Amino acid sequence: MADHSEEACRRVDGGISRVFELFGKRWTGPIVSVLLQRPVHFAELRRAIPGISERMLSDRLTELGAAGLVIREVDEGPPLRVAYRLTEAGTAMEPALKELGQWADTYLAPESGSGC
Repeated sequence: MADHSEEACRRVDGGISRVFELFGKRWTGPIVSVLLQRPVHFAELRRAIPGISERMLSDRLTELGAAGLVIREVDEGPPLRVAYRLTEAGTAMEPALKELGQWADTYLAPESGSGC
């Protein structure tokens, strides 16, 4: 039987907490959004996300890799280049992210100067 006590009803869902612990960080959503389109080299990814620093991009990619959502692939070159792509788990986020984007388009005011 389901627990409908006041305490149980106030508890936050564990899955939601884990998702937003990762996706609630600035830049994570845009990084995954770009990688949903195709694998991308580090420099391309940085250019695709205006305002992100190399250090922040590197940190977020490391976090996404540790979470099992992104794979780092080294092309020995020359020149040596590093590309990133989503894992199966990362790609599985696409329907949820599209739904969130549609929700934002419907219910959130557009950012001023976003150009989109």
